[in-house]
Amino acid sequence: MSACGNRNPRGAALVLVLWLVALLTALVGAFALSARIEHLQQRVQDDTGRAQEIGRAGVAYAMSRLRADPLRPPWQPDGRLYRWSFDGARVDIRVEDESGKININLADLQLLQAFLQALDVPAEQAAHLAGAIVDWRDADDLSPPGGGAEAPDYVAAGLPYGPRNARFDTLGELQRVLGMTPALYRKMRPMLSLYGRQARPDPRFAKGPVLTALGLDAALMLAQREQQQQGAGGMSDTPALASGSGTYSIECRVTDQRGRVAVSRAVARNSRSVATGQAYTVLQWEQGMASQ
Repeated sequence: MSACGNRNPRGAALVLVLWLVALLTALVGAFALSARIEHLQQRVQDDTGRAQEIGRAGVAYAMSRLRADPLRPPWQPDGRLYRWSFDGARVDIRVEDESGKININLADLQLLQAFLQALDVPAEQAAHLAGAIVDWRDADDLSPPGGGAEAPDYVAAGLPYGPRNARFDTLGELQRVLGMTPALYRKMRPMLSLYGRQARPDPRFAKGPVLTALGLDAALMLAQREQQQQGAGGMSDTPALASGSGTYSIECRVTDQRGRVAVSRAVARNSRSVATGQAYTVLQWEQGMASQ
């Protein structure tokens, strides 16, 4: 009995030590896993921040290439692709002149209606929606002859708001206009602007539906534009075909060495600021990681 009594405490101590070793191993493993996860998260944040800063550099570079330079031809703000390398990353840049888009605060009813029809919206629906867009931004309570949407129409549709009766502050506000659908808004948005300074878009930079809305032969004009780009080598630097308005939308897609893609989009205007010393002013900025 005495021998058994001596062995039991030693066995219990051994079991306790083994449990402590297992517990410490689990704690060390959990700590190592947590440290690795934090390291990966920090690396992702660092990579994202770096890519976004390269995107900012791409916007600045694009603005510099849009200005006249006797040593090299300027870039064209017609949506063609330009490729640039910076700090080991590939940067794909597209520039569009805002004057080639429809300014929804300046476009008249006829242009809006023609634009909607160019996007395959039926004529009657296009007339009502174009009128609703005009009603949203004008201060009166009268709808155009072809239809529109004033406060009573929003109430009848069960909406808790009415037309703003003021200029659009953002393009996203267009989604609140009575009759607008998410699918149609997505089709319209790339060809709309708040920053163009004229009521009618510049055909030299306009996309097909906008050209059609202007009463022009879109297929012919786009073919001529494509021929000019191919003749110039597509992505290469080309002689100036037309002077820009000075306000541009710029998209920079930054691809890092691991293949991750960050996208920066800006609307910028050539206007040197004495206060900041900047050669351009950023009017709008968006950035984020592209979905894979």
